Amino acid sequence: MLDKIDLKKKISKEEFKELKEQLEARVALAQRECKALGIPVIILFEGWGASGKGTLINRLIRPLDPRGFKVFTVQEPNEDEAMHPFMWRFWNKTPASGRIHIFDRSWYERALLEKKDNAAWEIEGFEEQLATGGYLIIKIFLHISQKEQAKRFKKLEENKATAWRVTEADWAQNKNYDTWLANYDKLLIDTDKDFAPWTIVEATDKDYASIKILQTVTVALEEAAKVKAAAKKAAEAAKAEGKKDTSGTSPEHKKFQNGVLAGVDLTKSLTREEYKAQLKELQGKLAKLHNEMYKYRIPVVLGFEGWDAGGKGGAIKRITEAIDPRGYEVCPTASPNDIERAHHYLWRFWEKVPKYGHMAIFDRTWYGRVMVERLEGFCSEEEWRRAYAEMNQMEKCWTDDGYVVLKFWLQIDKDEQKRRFEDRMNNPEKQWKITDEDWRNRAKWDVYEEAVDEMIVKTSTAKAPWILVSGNDKYYARIQVLSAVVDAIEARMKEVRKSGK
Repeated sequence: MLDKIDLKKKISKEEFKELKEQLEARVALAQRECKALGIPVIILFEGWGASGKGTLINRLIRPLDPRGFKVFTVQEPNEDEAMHPFMWRFWNKTPASGRIHIFDRSWYERALLEKKDNAAWEIEGFEEQLATGGYLIIKIFLHISQKEQAKRFKKLEENKATAWRVTEADWAQNKNYDTWLANYDKLLIDTDKDFAPWTIVEATDKDYASIKILQTVTVALEEAAKVKAAAKKAAEAAKAEGKKDTSGTSPEHKKFQNGVLAGVDLTKSLTREEYKAQLKELQGKLAKLHNEMYKYRIPVVLGFEGWDAGGKGGAIKRITEAIDPRGYEVCPTASPNDIERAHHYLWRFWEKVPKYGHMAIFDRTWYGRVMVERLEGFCSEEEWRRAYAEMNQMEKCWTDDGYVVLKFWLQIDKDEQKRRFEDRMNNPEKQWKITDEDWRNRAKWDVYEEAVDEMIVKTSTAKAPWILVSGNDKYYARIQVLSAVVDAIEARMKEVRKSGK
């Protein structure tokens, strides 16, 4: 593909000046429109060494309002970034609604330099999640010939002020130009998608390249604003007419749904003596495993969901009692705040992914998307239906990177929940735990149960399983959770010891 590109394209000074004035006015207006409509924009630049990324980015941003964009130069990951999944640092750099983030190099470096087998899959998933979540992604590849690259390297080396910019790796790329060309070709073809297409820019003549980039960005921003405005108008019209609730299962199909929660045996229990003995043994094991986790840099993510008053807090406490507080964080998940709402819904969870050797415990999780957000109308049907695949993908990114991921659903029956609610209301020390919303949610038990059944069926995977906890007896539930955590970390430790890494 790249070898067929005409790299001799040029533009006259007169035409450059005329088009520059027109496009700069349009792109400035388009930026304001996208900001008003809350469209987050990502513009990334990839290309050959010395292809002019810095110069062309500088030309692009001149007409933009500097308060509305930020430029990131992607280099080798720093110490903190290297202790997290590869995509963690890029999720953290995704823009909020209405802002533009520009990347000088990007997540594509992993596919090119690290030769990761799943790099293209991971990249495609990342971009698709953002694009379907309302992000505009503009990808620009700057292309120059081998001869032109060598010429630019020599020119940089001749100037003492710029000689440092040319490295041995740069000359190695030039020497192996054909190999790099083939690698770039494959990468561009594999990752050129409708939701995030590549624009190849002939960068021999910088004036030509500058105008092509300005035009590409301007048209993309204008089209995104047009589509978003139309969608907003249609949504407002649909809301005015009143929409049909499709969040639950229709009555005629209800008896054929997957009855996951109904199959949990809630009669299981332990005596106080059995509980205390098993608790001591499991917490002792977990304390030792936590030290090994840190030594071998094994990260752990635990997610807790369940009915209100299901016992999540008690189960979490029995885990944290046993381990060094410097090595874990409990992350309670409430309704998103204004900053979180301005980002992709998974952004706030990526932000809290633990670094290698540490544990993150989520009290409520990203699965709120397919439960409370689905049933209370906080997201569209399209959004919650695609969330299953998005959350599976996020967890696969983690487990592929060596994370232990466990998800617990604490199951109790309605009678037990009522008893616990009343106990909280009658106990001054526990009254803060019960709210009117808890009673309101209880009235929706059946539709929540349908949603949870579907969630578990669609998102319980071999490496990130759902563990259904029999929660009517708190002693039994806590031991079941602790046992699952210990078993999962022990299994991962055996893999690490066997591999010698």
